[in-house]
Amino acid sequence: MLVKTLKSLFYRDLNRLKTEIASYGQEENIWIVDHGIANSAGNLCLHLIGNLQTYIGAEIGKTGYIRNREAEFTLRDIPRSVLLDGIDNTISVVDLALDKLNQEDLAAIYPILVFEEKTTTEYLLVHLTTHLTYHLGQINYHRRLLDL
Repeated sequence: MLVKTLKSLFYRDLNRLKTEIASYGQEENIWIVDHGIANSAGNLCLHLIGNLQTYIGAEIGKTGYIRNREAEFTLRDIPRSVLLDGIDNTISVVDLALDKLNQEDLAAIYPILVFEEKTTTEYLLVHLTTHLTYHLGQINYHRRLLDL
């Protein structure tokens, strides 16, 4: 049951991320950093892709993805189409990886130490949904403030 809920939430919010990135009237505004805002929408989008591709794709889905977390926050002016393709790919990766999970897998200790203490896979996946939603809200606010 939880896997179905998680898949639904990731699908919903990754599609909302696509909508936010697509909604910028001027593509270059995706990359604005201004008014005390530390991260552009583009960098937050890259961060979300990297985060989900790492913790769900590479670890659970065994995709072989290798993360460059620093680049998520330093790259600039990536075309909107590349960001949207990255989100689409992440939707597919998350969906396929979560299909592999059963109740035993969810209860098992997640194999990578992400926080100060070990967590279950279930805990980490729930955290990843809230992490996605947190940054999605930041992107929405960024767009409404800076896409003038």
